Amino acid sequence: MIKITLPDNSVKEFEGAVTPLDVAKSISEGLARNTISAIVNDKQVETTTPITTDSTVQLLTWNDDLGKKAFWHSSAHLLAQAILDFYPNAKLTIGPAIESGFYYDVDFGDESLSEKDFEKIEKKILENAKKGSTFSLYPVSKEEALKTYADNPYKVELISNLNDGEITFVTHDNFTDLCRGGHIPNTGIVKAVKILNAAGAYWRGNEKNPQLTRVYGISFPKQKDLTEYLERLEEAKRRDHRKLGKELGIFAFSEKVGAGLPLWLPKGTALRRKLENFLSDAQKKGGYEFVMSPHIGAKELYVTSGHWDKYGEDSFQPIKTPNEGEEFLLKPMNCPHHCEIYKTSQWSYRDLPKRYAEFGTVYRYEQSGELHGLTRVRGFTQDDAHLFCTPDQLSEEFEKVIDLTLYVFKSLGFEDFVTQVSLRDPENKQKYIGSDENWEKAESAIINAAQKKGLKTVVEYGEAAFYGPKLDFMVKDALGRKWQLGTIQVDYNLPERFDLHYIGNDNEKHRPVMIHRAPFGSMERFIAILLENTAGDFPLWLSPDQFIILPISEKYVDYSKKVSQFLENHDISGQIDDRNEKTGKKIRDAELNKIPFMLVVGENEENEGTISVRRRGEGDLGVMKLEDFVAYFKKEAAI
Repeated sequence: MIKITLPDNSVKEFEGAVTPLDVAKSISEGLARNTISAIVNDKQVETTTPITTDSTVQLLTWNDDLGKKAFWHSSAHLLAQAILDFYPNAKLTIGPAIESGFYYDVDFGDESLSEKDFEKIEKKILENAKKGSTFSLYPVSKEEALKTYADNPYKVELISNLNDGEITFVTHDNFTDLCRGGHIPNTGIVKAVKILNAAGAYWRGNEKNPQLTRVYGISFPKQKDLTEYLERLEEAKRRDHRKLGKELGIFAFSEKVGAGLPLWLPKGTALRRKLENFLSDAQKKGGYEFVMSPHIGAKELYVTSGHWDKYGEDSFQPIKTPNEGEEFLLKPMNCPHHCEIYKTSQWSYRDLPKRYAEFGTVYRYEQSGELHGLTRVRGFTQDDAHLFCTPDQLSEEFEKVIDLTLYVFKSLGFEDFVTQVSLRDPENKQKYIGSDENWEKAESAIINAAQKKGLKTVVEYGEAAFYGPKLDFMVKDALGRKWQLGTIQVDYNLPERFDLHYIGNDNEKHRPVMIHRAPFGSMERFIAILLENTAGDFPLWLSPDQFIILPISEKYVDYSKKVSQFLENHDISGQIDDRNEKTGKKIRDAELNKIPFMLVVGENEENEGTISVRRRGEGDLGVMKLEDFVAYFKKEAAI
């Protein structure tokens, strides 16, 4: 008798071997029809995989993220099959599922793929999918696998890193591929597909390796799902922060300055400062002290912290000075500097916690192919803070940081998010520094704090920082895409590496616990997501230009300046449009530039000390005295 434990802890018993599909049928025919993949004992498998021992089973449908993963991974095989139909000499490499869809990296040799080829590949995929071919996974010896792919150096490299007993092929229709598994029952489930684009990608992400063509696609079980997705994609293009950032004058890039190094324009700088002031005010109330650290540090600082061993070879290389053997690094993290700030004084347990906050700019070398607007850059500013506390203070301090992060998200309209408990990979502990004991304490602290706050969490193994576990805030934007913004981390390891201590009530030295936290994550990524989430319609309090004054002729420019000065004195920011244009055009331009208030002034307004107020999206609000407008604005802009 085999016992199958389901996610609700109910147990089903079966005589002899059973498959996930059999389990689904035992529950209902409807579930069996919709089950497309399964998790058996934490491994994703096909619905036909035999289960021969007591096991835990989770049945997956299209509505599950892992169900979509199996669907899109299987679709990547269909894509590869179609590519070989048209390009028989192409060499296939890897084709994983991604968050939305899938891709396949292909070496086309002397041939090339362009957008005009997309439609024929889509048609071929659907033509092959209609055959309803079953995905069949089977083991292959290393010798046989190497022989099969003798003319494909990419597959040979993959196989060479595997052992006998670890290698499987999957076959559907007339196509076979090297694959670990996790497929849908048959190709007929794929009813709609779209090739999205093709881009260059280096083999295994290394610029020293050959450049391949990465073909991106997405597929669905219904045509209407694809139609809705493409509509969302068009909306995403409209909201693209790179497009909006240029149109609204927020940021720019320069080849002479360097790839991945953003330039903040006046409006973008105003936006950043408002965000920084907002968080600074909240941090002051929370007992934080503000510090500043340099943009570089001696190499030895990062050797001590472990950053050099972890990231040194793949990051910006050391800066040499005229002194023999003296080397500095561009700062990749703020935390080593804050550890040294902590060490400048001798602390008692009565002095803790110490909370150091800094908007610190750091530098990390991202591969050129990975750079993307403000979301992936090489120089960025973290709203960083590091808290040093006693072990007894850890839970309370961690919960306070959660509260601060939730306040930031609520104030900026990010309400759809989950918290990801990012733990170390239990199968690959050498990636991390520190003892098992410290890791277990840190992980328990995060899990307990998240539970106490009632957060909706998911656990991801292998996503921890190299020095400690994290609580990552994964935000869904207006288009349903997930982004990591805020993060909170517990660290027992850096205090050991930097020999930090405090004097306890027993007059002995004790090691503090360190909390790393950044509610925004980085100013660059946060502003990128904020731009796309709001489509540039920022909350009133955050708008770089909150008003624009529109004099109906040059005679009223002087009065416009007086109005502007009055409003600026009340911390309301804006500008004057004194162009020789008709008022209607000025209003249209202000609407396009997403300025919340348009203040029209002419003879009557100047004589009576008033302004004619228009609000973007609402129209004419009538004539107001300046004091009345200020009161109205303050009420509307309140956080």
